Amino acid sequence: MTTRREMLATGSKVAALLAAAGIVPATAHADWNKTAFDAKTMAEAARAFGGATPAESKDVTVNGPDIAENGAVVPIGGATTIPNARRLLLLVEKNPNVLAAAFDITDAVDPSFNTRVKMGQSSDVFAVAITADNKVFFAKKEIKVTLGGCGG
Repeated sequence: MTTRREMLATGSKVAALLAAAGIVPATAHADWNKTAFDAKTMAEAARAFGGATPAESKDVTVNGPDIAENGAVVPIGGATTIPNARRLLLLVEKNPNVLAAAFDITDAVDPSFNTRVKMGQSSDVFAVAITADNKVFFAKKEIKVTLGGCGG
């Protein structure tokens, strides 16, 4: 019977061999767009994903509270009814990095997403849809962040 210590030693050897062969890093690390997450404006984030100049659209919606009492966990969401949308971004304008979330859309995915983000201050929040032909559409909503529920 194999002991726990022997199993851990064997597992460590296998992981080391896979890492030495270059197999683990290729599968263990997610592919992410560093340029987009470093963007400081909505236009920069859209360009990082290959999009054109953003245009406001009623086919894109953003939702969230009018007033968020706790800026550490603000529920926001976005949706689109634009045909051929391939990506939906959620952006917080006054955060140090505006890109809060990016979702890839396929035919098998409902283009409606919700998440929680951290907001340091009151800000406009954008839902941005990018189509297959790189057109960019957005909707915006102002969310006020209070400090301890005292206003802000």
